[in-house]
Amino acid sequence: MASIVARVYRNQMGESVHYGDWVIVDPDGAIIASQGNPQLKAYFRSAAKPIQALPVVEQGACDCFGFSDPELAVMCASHDGEPQHLAAVSSILAKIGLDYNALQCGIHPPREPHLYQVLIRTGAEPHELHNNCSGKHAGMLALCVYHGWDRESYRSPDHPLQQMLLTYISEFCDAAGDKITLGTDGCGVPVYGLSITQMALAWARLADPRRFPPQRRAAVKRIVRAMSSHPHMVAGTNRLCTILMRAFASYGLAAKSGAEAVYCIALPDRGWGLALKIADGSSRAVAPVVLAILEHLGYSGDRHVLGRYHPSVIRNHHQQPVGEIVPDLSEAKFERVINQ
Repeated sequence: MASIVARVYRNQMGESVHYGDWVIVDPDGAIIASQGNPQLKAYFRSAAKPIQALPVVEQGACDCFGFSDPELAVMCASHDGEPQHLAAVSSILAKIGLDYNALQCGIHPPREPHLYQVLIRTGAEPHELHNNCSGKHAGMLALCVYHGWDRESYRSPDHPLQQMLLTYISEFCDAAGDKITLGTDGCGVPVYGLSITQMALAWARLADPRRFPPQRRAAVKRIVRAMSSHPHMVAGTNRLCTILMRAFASYGLAAKSGAEAVYCIALPDRGWGLALKIADGSSRAVAPVVLAILEHLGYSGDRHVLGRYHPSVIRNHHQQPVGEIVPDLSEAKFERVINQ
């Protein structure tokens, strides 16, 4: 059963609760801490992106096309459509001889409202580069060009690209490919249904890839380094992923959100992976819960970065604080953490 992980108060009176489930595991799959149901099944959504980007490095496309670390980071991103993001995705496509017309991620406005207002004022229209998954799709196209695969059908579950990515997910999550439930993500490519323990395991192996052969270990370390060294490319201004990776930079932490309130973190200093799912799909509870878990684990973030970020504060339309979201870890099991 899901557990209450956050309580919402308005002027000191309880107004709502958020149920959720989370788990922390080591690279062997041993549970370190949890709350709720560690076997809850959900879709991995965009929290799978670093693993989907991994073959770009491991199989040689990165070196072949000369991709930079910021470009690798945007391949792992759910970005805001800021100028840096658009430039990085455009650069990836240019290096493989394509432009944004090759992207099949669909079109939506920039996630950052003021950037959408700029488009409106200039009479411009959003296009595929603005899609928050355009970096992931650019990486997928890079693999298609590198391997000589058909580009028109790269979204199909039967395409060699998607079959290869399913194998990567299977190996990182210790889940047989035919046991992984496949759905369709918002950007049109396959998405993977797994338990949150399997998601956490994948992120533990991003944190500590020692079980893998040398070539994959090196690729994992480069992907994690690209994300943690260029956190703005993974999300954007005032986004949780970017804030966390900046605030906890001394630990080399890597983090990635997924739709429907999925969230994953790699903790390389301990070799652990965390996966969280808020039951109602509301992302507003994610940041308070994640920050509370990190604090309980003993992680100390940069106060200057975190001081400007108040995800637990509820404001009215006058920007006055009128309530707060309070994490509730009272039902969490931290036995192994306490004994570390």
